[in-house]
Amino acid sequence: QVQLVESGGGLVQAGGSLRLSCAASGRTFSWYTMGWFRQAPGKEREFVARINWSGGNTKYADSVKGRFSISTDNAKKTVYLQMNSLKPEDTAVYYCAAGASFGVRDGVHEYDYWGQGTQVTVSS
Repeated sequence: QVQLVESGGGLVQAGGSLRLSCAASGRTFSWYTMGWFRQAPGKEREFVARINWSGGNTKYADSVKGRFSISTDNAKKTVYLQMNSLKPEDTAVYYCAAGASFGVRDGVHEYDYWGQGTQVTVSS
């Protein structure tokens, strides 16, 4: 079993930055894929970024490419999402997720464990 706890959300003005953290506990393995997703009011949950615990194989949604950066700290079992140049359309609840199967990619249904989410609000 894996537990995920997100933190770091908040209110920021457009153009600002935030760093989200996702602390993992329980059994995690190097092949696990760690992802960040977000869900805005009235919209479906969407993929933002993913990485594996070794720190490789990163991928980003086109909407955040060049602005967001995902990384891991294996010693702390923590995944980060650095968000720069934030836009009002980035406003959403951000979720951390862990995929235990090989070959996990961008689909919500591919991930086995989820955090409770952290709110990010970007004002214009």
